[in-house]
Amino acid sequence: MMYFRYTLILSLLLLIASCNTDASKTEVINVYETQLFNDVQLASIYKDSKTFVDLVPKETYTILEERYLLEKDKDGFDLKAFVSENFMDKSMASLEFKTDTTKTMYEHINSMWDKLTRGPDSVIANSSRIPLPKKYVVPGGRFQEIYYWDSYFTMEGLLATGRRDLAKSMVDNFTFLIDSIGHIPNGTRDYYRTRSQPPFYSVMVNALAKDDQNMILYYLPELSKEYDFFMKHDTIDRPYGASQHVVQMIGGHFLNRYWDAGDTPRPEAYKEDTHLASDLETQEEKLRLYKDLRSGAESGWDFSSRWFLESDNFSSTSTTSILPIDLNCLLYHHERLLAIGSRLKGDMKASQYFNTKAGQRQRLIQEYMWDEEKSFFMDFNFKRAERTNQLTLAGVYPLFFRIASKDQAEKVKDVIMNQFLKEGGLVTTLNNSGQQWDAPNGWAPLQWIAVNGLLGYGYVDEAKEIITRWLALNEKVYKDTGKMMEKYNVEDLTLLSGGGEYETQDGFGWTNGVAIGFKTFLEKLEEQEQE
Repeated sequence: MMYFRYTLILSLLLLIASCNTDASKTEVINVYETQLFNDVQLASIYKDSKTFVDLVPKETYTILEERYLLEKDKDGFDLKAFVSENFMDKSMASLEFKTDTTKTMYEHINSMWDKLTRGPDSVIANSSRIPLPKKYVVPGGRFQEIYYWDSYFTMEGLLATGRRDLAKSMVDNFTFLIDSIGHIPNGTRDYYRTRSQPPFYSVMVNALAKDDQNMILYYLPELSKEYDFFMKHDTIDRPYGASQHVVQMIGGHFLNRYWDAGDTPRPEAYKEDTHLASDLETQEEKLRLYKDLRSGAESGWDFSSRWFLESDNFSSTSTTSILPIDLNCLLYHHERLLAIGSRLKGDMKASQYFNTKAGQRQRLIQEYMWDEEKSFFMDFNFKRAERTNQLTLAGVYPLFFRIASKDQAEKVKDVIMNQFLKEGGLVTTLNNSGQQWDAPNGWAPLQWIAVNGLLGYGYVDEAKEIITRWLALNEKVYKDTGKMMEKYNVEDLTLLSGGGEYETQDGFGWTNGVAIGFKTFLEKLEEQEQE
């Protein structure tokens, strides 16, 4: 009851804050279409396009836009000085800390939880930040707000270190977002409202429910609301027809794609998106690319040649044409959990409905996404009516969610160990495109999915080998730099990582969580071997 009272109070504060400004909700959305915003971002005043959108205007954008248009053509006008005078860097300061080199990496991680913890948030007028009612852990570096799919992997570390209270408060914050916004945005910034991220909410709830199955029932209303968000669509009258996140398959059943409601440059990457689209000839082509870039950001894999129609051509990104294996496995899990929650509630009709939906999705995943020749699960391009030709680590999700048969799991295991495993862990794809979600980079969340997927089918030695190599690389970089990184170069251990729209970040929420989770597993395995 206290949680819902807090939610109501914060919602009222948000409404009051909105009424007390000269800017309406419509204006907040249109901020990113103003001349001031366009000129600042394209002038590259800041090295990172995200910096400007996270500054807090001292007055409403209506006033600042009028002031800017009056002053910008005057002799001696200095755009950077104008921004400094009219914006504050108070939304969320980046983490500053000095590593205690006497601590082990794991002691360092445990000391970082409090340093990376934010909230409860107050309402800041004109800020792009979406305030949250409870405490939460941010990734670190440039990411000083909560991010959706990051949080699951952070949670696993929190649960392993006995911080269930903080893990639950993060789930409660996501619950608040579902109730107040209608979905969980990419991150808690106004400019992320048009999209979500890989839907790990059901996985987070399930993690809490390991100790208390009533958690599923407690969060059931929001589980249903998030499912509705991903399944909402207009009428689709033909196979391979698409609407929002939904694509109709042959036979009338549905699979899902990543999809962002917007079709303009991402505010937090405005310069980069505008530049990438500059060589396209028509406005229609540019709008298509912007939507596909936004949708790629919803995938969490921003960016990867996984989404390219043409090899090594970033501007051929076509995320909305692709049915991703990871997204559909996550929604399969969501349907299974809705079935369990409905049964706990005593609604057997709903439980049967969601079990049927999960069964249909599992059959479609097998039909459209399993490639017998490659012995791996692949994404499916529904506009071309064919599987994509790129092996990616997303192909391990069917093992994580127990969708693969034993024979398929063995074949996937062989591909992982023979092609993806490098000296420092698992590489994300086998293509070195210069994008950060490609070779030579490895990412903590995908190590976690792969390892737990292998363990689910009894491949303990293989899982242990991946863990050992990954943690050794984490420890090496920590020893050399005193930091935990967002991603790592798993092929050349003398380098950190490469590619992407921004510099390598440190902190780092999901790397911390996975490292602690892996260490806990190794300790339990050692105990079992000694018994």
